[in-house]
Amino acid sequence: MRIVELGESALKKGRDLAIENKKFLDTKGVFAFDVMGSVGSGKTSIIKWLVRKLKGDYKIGVIAGDLTTEVDALRIEEEGVPVVQAHTGRVCHLDPGLVRTAIENLPLDDIDVLFIENVGNLICPAAVPIGVHKEMVVTSVTEGPYMIKKHPYMFQRVDYVAINKIDLQKAMNVSVHGLEEDLRELNPNAIVIGTNGITGEGVDKLIQCMSFQQ
Repeated sequence: MRIVELGESALKKGRDLAIENKKFLDTKGVFAFDVMGSVGSGKTSIIKWLVRKLKGDYKIGVIAGDLTTEVDALRIEEEGVPVVQAHTGRVCHLDPGLVRTAIENLPLDDIDVLFIENVGNLICPAAVPIGVHKEMVVTSVTEGPYMIKKHPYMFQRVDYVAINKIDLQKAMNVSVHGLEEDLRELNPNAIVIGTNGITGEGVDKLIQCMSFQQ
């Protein structure tokens, strides 16, 4: 007797769509990153710095995921790169179908590297692949000392972690080193860099550790 769990077929369909998204990007020669993190962690600020520092060497595109607004998309658009806003409404994450629609609205022939800013959430996006080559989480010291420990499913799967707002660690009494140790326990292979989304501190080091091709 076969038992089908609630949502199993939908999850499989989503995974299949994610695989198709990645294959489609491969055919276009686009290398994609899913950038995740909580509301207020500094995802948009870090993406802006990445775009600013990389656009001289790569043709960059961005998909900005949000519930209803265009605030983040407009901030990134200031960097002079193509941006598509993906609205999720009441849904707490991007899904591969919406991402595919957004991808198809970008000038892919003029893009080498695509940053996809997911909705501000560390729970839902951890369970929903969208079809990228690498995954990054932006977390911050202002989220407290247990943020990484409390969200193992997210942090144990990602390739890069930017611990943001490092200038506030003393004020928040949160140790960046302690957060790094928590990450190492969950995901010893992840690259972790301390950053400051206001000044850009740490972004050059993050870029040096990132890969932009298969």
